[in-house]
Amino acid sequence: QINTTVNSGSTGRIAENIGRVIKDKGYESFIAYGRGNRPSQSERIKIGSDYDVYAHGLKSLFFDRHGFGSKRATRRFIQAVEHIQPDLVNLHNIHGYYINVEILFSYFIEANLPIVWTLHDCWAFTGHCAYYDSIGCEKWKDVCGKCPKKRAYPKSLILDQSTRNFLEKKEIFNGLGDLTIVTPSRWLKNQVEKSFLSTYPVIVIPNGVDLDTFKPIKIYPKNKKKIILGVANQWSARKGLFDFIKLSRIINDDYQIVLIGLSGSQLNEIPKNILGLKNTDSIDELVSHYNSASVFINPTYEDNFPTTNIESLACGTPVITYNTGGSPEAIDNNTGRVVEKGNIEKIWEAILELDQIPEYEMMDNCRNRAIENFDMKDRFLDYLHLYESLAKRVSGNE
Repeated sequence: QINTTVNSGSTGRIAENIGRVIKDKGYESFIAYGRGNRPSQSERIKIGSDYDVYAHGLKSLFFDRHGFGSKRATRRFIQAVEHIQPDLVNLHNIHGYYINVEILFSYFIEANLPIVWTLHDCWAFTGHCAYYDSIGCEKWKDVCGKCPKKRAYPKSLILDQSTRNFLEKKEIFNGLGDLTIVTPSRWLKNQVEKSFLSTYPVIVIPNGVDLDTFKPIKIYPKNKKKIILGVANQWSARKGLFDFIKLSRIINDDYQIVLIGLSGSQLNEIPKNILGLKNTDSIDELVSHYNSASVFINPTYEDNFPTTNIESLACGTPVITYNTGGSPEAIDNNTGRVVEKGNIEKIWEAILELDQIPEYEMMDNCRNRAIENFDMKDRFLDYLHLYESLAKRVSGNE
């Protein structure tokens, strides 16, 4: 598998857990990554150095050529892949300033490997951005240009090369003979089928979580207030940080907002009635926070299928989310509420409405939905079955 990180962040944990499942079935598992250095049960392959990431970042920042740096690092990585001789490669996020897509895909074409590409956002079929739905941009359906999100990730300060990037990515990514695209949400599947990647088969495999880890436990907050929880790797306007600040102005004294994942500067800037915490790599700590919460709020303006939603459900805590991407697909009316983007009053109404449902009933509803739909063992076995079917097809045994 290839991903920006290993065993950290939502995509890194997904890759790690897929690796664990296939190792349990007797296969070898390797995870290649560009940033961080977390331990893994799979064999790790570091792509490039911190300097390579920095140089690629500058190329993106000044020349808007994200995904086209890291040439030397990618060639060295390919040498490692040739030594391994894998039966199959599963791509995850290949953006993130660490790999060159042109060199990578040229190798895939030459090696004639079956490729699975799990899309966690929309970067693969746009000329610049990872998400576009917050501004309703549809240029990606035809040809990107004059990108309205040039200053969004991956930020470009000067040039706008979205048309060039779009056309080159279209040519590069459509050169594979054996590519299967996986999306965690039906929403993203629909987007891919309208893009230049529509020639490839697309299947939906929702994200899964470890239900033995993310589970209900008894937590009693010391202040006895009802906790409104928000969790993000990086808080921003896109993730709904300012919406939490607005919400803090209208909730009553029975409730306390807790936000996990704030930066140092954000901790100094948030209102005093919001309890802010830095990011944590401790899963046990995260589970405790989900369990202490009365409700989990995900006011994201752009997203695919947030893992935080299903982590919350697994812990028995209901979810309120905006009608964004595939985020609403995690819940039903028994386990949360979907609210129009930016409607803070409706969030507050939803909180009060869910609070009328007996806690034990809500906990059972949420936990059961997670068991039925988002058990990591089931969802990542879906990946294993896909891998095996593709490998058999290539070997001629199917």
